[in-house]
Amino acid sequence: MNTRTKLREALANICAAEMTLGQRLAAYAAAMREFKSPFSDEYDRIVERLRTGEAGAGAPQLGELMPSFVLPAADGRLVSLDQLLARGPLVVSFNRGHWCPFCKIELRSLAAAEGDIVGCGAQIVSIMPDRQPFVAPLAAELAGKVLILTDMDNSYALSLGLAMWIGAPVQKLCLDYGLPLQDFQGNNAWFLPLPATFVVAPDGRVAARFVNPEFRARMAIEDIMAALQSQRA
Repeated sequence: MNTRTKLREALANICAAEMTLGQRLAAYAAAMREFKSPFSDEYDRIVERLRTGEAGAGAPQLGELMPSFVLPAADGRLVSLDQLLARGPLVVSFNRGHWCPFCKIELRSLAAAEGDIVGCGAQIVSIMPDRQPFVAPLAAELAGKVLILTDMDNSYALSLGLAMWIGAPVQKLCLDYGLPLQDFQGNNAWFLPLPATFVVAPDGRVAARFVNPEFRARMAIEDIMAALQSQRA
């Protein structure tokens, strides 16, 4: 059994296990090391580079207005931030793509919590650079519980200071592993968003945020729920 097969099995087992989101993410990172995924060490180097460069430091802060957007959904319709906020608060997650195991773990965990999130009057939005044909199967897998929007050329993420060049070593690994980001995104830039999560109040202001150069970590579901519940207090 090769490394990729072992990691696919590990991902399935981790997603099926009774764990918190943080525990699942840590378990998958550990599996990458155990099965000697070549991505593991390269990701460590990227994280160090991002920390040194204070990546994400300029992203919207608590109390600031979330910049507006108009982005296409998986079904092709255009969706604006204003339209979404008219229905209530938002959980906005920036994700690397439909292919990213860490993003899959996060999005499945968010989808599992959708009932509680909707109970707070909120909805879940994922923003990623992949084009609609690649996003649609993931949206179906999540049973429509997460609205996935395509950020063409990472334009919105770039405007928030949440995009990064992955670097030549990871670019080569992606191609070797059958992950043609240039096809997924429709460009040859080899940029990815820095995963981040924002809880946005109905007035458009950031009520909570999670921006971390360690992109294998994500905002805890408990913290998301606490931020949403504070909106109702």
